[in-house]
Amino acid sequence: MITREGDRLLVQGPVTIGTVSALLEQVRSLLAQGVAVLDFGSVTEVDSSAVALALECLREARARELALSLTNLPEAMTNLAELYAVSELLQSGPA
Repeated sequence: MITREGDRLLVQGPVTIGTVSALLEQVRSLLAQGVAVLDFGSVTEVDSSAVALALECLREARARELALSLTNLPEAMTNLAELYAVSELLQSGPA
């Protein structure tokens, strides 16, 4: 689930293969409303889908000419990003 607080989107619960499609649809609709931060601080579980979600959100934001920062990435997610050699792509600036 994703909720909005001001210009921040809060990702909550698991971000896995079973939830990522619905989460991506939520992000796409909320990006159109103008957000600046995607906060993973309330995520409870991740798999490689979480990395894919983050990358796709950054791509969507760039396509819409929006600046989007990622924050509070779970350790497991950063470990997966390092494993797949994409950790630099998730470094989108301070939030």
